[in-house]
Amino acid sequence: MKPTLLILAAGIGSRYGGLKQVDSIGPSGEAIIEYSIFDAVRSGFGKVVFVIRRAIEADFKAKFDGKFDHEIAVDYVFQETDMPIEGLGALPPREKPWGTGHAVLAAEYAIREPFAVINADDYYGISAFPDMANFLVERCTPTHYAMIGYILKNTLSDHGAVSRGICAMDAHNNLIAINETHKIERTADGISYVAENSSRHYLAADTLVSMNFFGFHHHIFPALREQFVKFVQQHGDNPKSEFYIPLFVTNQIQAGQLTMAVIPNDEQWYGVTYKDDKAVVQQAFSALTAAGKYPNSLWQH
Repeated sequence: MKPTLLILAAGIGSRYGGLKQVDSIGPSGEAIIEYSIFDAVRSGFGKVVFVIRRAIEADFKAKFDGKFDHEIAVDYVFQETDMPIEGLGALPPREKPWGTGHAVLAAEYAIREPFAVINADDYYGISAFPDMANFLVERCTPTHYAMIGYILKNTLSDHGAVSRGICAMDAHNNLIAINETHKIERTADGISYVAENSSRHYLAADTLVSMNFFGFHHHIFPALREQFVKFVQQHGDNPKSEFYIPLFVTNQIQAGQLTMAVIPNDEQWYGVTYKDDKAVVQQAFSALTAAGKYPNSLWQH
């Protein structure tokens, strides 16, 4: 059975100032998301499922409907702040989405096979997709999952600080925890972040970080739902609280419920956290196209 690619595309893009999921980046007007789908198709994925919001459905489908249906099966699910969750009554009203873990949960009834999860606005590199596809087909079990680990220095923005999940691993390259770390940036003295007490700390350039590229077995959903219910019960009255995938993964690892292999990847990550990132990413895709890594138009019929 071919694995599925789940793409989280329901974000608001407040720092970017617009709907970056559909913004034209490639030489023929492709969005970043299309390069991930192209890489997934040639790596053997059989279906792509988009997690979006009803509010962006029209713009999203205007950009993508019919573009790559001849290459891969396509489905849509919707992440809304008030979507029904088994085990919960009405969710507390809020404007901010409930987070990436909640977004994955939105796809519970659309996925029946091992699947990968990525962000819509991140470029993960060509080699990450065959690595993940191979894991999902050959090694994934109901309790053994995977994550692509990126080298910190390859994931920074030149236009502002970023947040990254710093990976702690055991001697077998299995994940111990993902530690969310904020305000990471290059400085004259190296790569550093600012802690909650305003003290500055430094990180090794080759530290492995999570960029939200995970591989899961489809049996994940009951445990994910159970954790989300507990999260809402404990934090639902905080309108800024978010249920992140790394939180779920770390909790499950520490409870002995799963293991997660970290698959290192040394490719350059590209993303559009800030509006000024767009020109950099456009230049990168122009270079990748000129080097023959991608065709000038991804979806030539």
